[in-house]
Amino acid sequence: MTAPMSVASSAVRLLIPRPERPSQPLFIFLPGMDGSGTLLRSQLDRLVPWFDVRCVAISNQDNTDWESLARQVSALIESALAADSAKNSAHQNLAKGEASQGRCRTVYLCGESFGGCLAMQVLSLSPHLFDRVILVNPASSFRRLPWMQLGSMLTRQLPDLAYRYSARGLVPFLIEANRVPKRDRIALEKAMGSVPVKTAAWRMLLLSRFEAERLPLEHLSHPVLLIAGRQDKLLPSIREARSLQHRFPNAHLTVLPNSGHACLLEWDVNLSKILRQHGFLAP
Repeated sequence: MTAPMSVASSAVRLLIPRPERPSQPLFIFLPGMDGSGTLLRSQLDRLVPWFDVRCVAISNQDNTDWESLARQVSALIESALAADSAKNSAHQNLAKGEASQGRCRTVYLCGESFGGCLAMQVLSLSPHLFDRVILVNPASSFRRLPWMQLGSMLTRQLPDLAYRYSARGLVPFLIEANRVPKRDRIALEKAMGSVPVKTAAWRMLLLSRFEAERLPLEHLSHPVLLIAGRQDKLLPSIREARSLQHRFPNAHLTVLPNSGHACLLEWDVNLSKILRQHGFLAP
């Protein structure tokens, strides 16, 4: 990945994984539990013809609540859009005293797993920033699963080194191994192992407190695409996606029959193709 753009807060930053494409819609990716923002790697080459891609990275020292984290992400995106607007105004040589009104381009918000929950928080807080939303196996069912709550409590008791090994042990539950290239399996293991135990425990606690029922999803008219893997061994993603589909006024659901939880790493999952099939891309 190229160097990150300027930091808007101590907790979050935007990574620019490919050269900027200011004439294309902005695609904001919110990552899973690893928070690294680097695991969109296998989708990038297929997304960049359509988008200017930015990946949110969350600091391993972050321990803010959902609302604070959502505010920081919103501020980061607003800063990126303001920079775009300023560049656009300068490029067009606007006359003195003339100002550019509103956003200068379409913005897509995509959240995977933990990032799906964060995406719903950010969307509820700042709906004016976004035009379309993609939620991939959102982890909003976490608090309703007793074994996940137990795992969260046990994680808090582990030494850091023990957690790093146990995090790698979770990888078979996150992916369908025969569908993920070796380099991406290694990247996932590395990303999972890079999260300190205190940070992992905090993010699990956030998930255990996340209540989609408290968010005003029924009042959000954005087109929403829910993507769920039928072979998800970690969470009941299809059931959760169907529940969310009933709450969003303008939502569509697509089920990937052979995919696991971290489906965007799978070799035959083409996110841009899925978006095109559901009318989420311009002709």
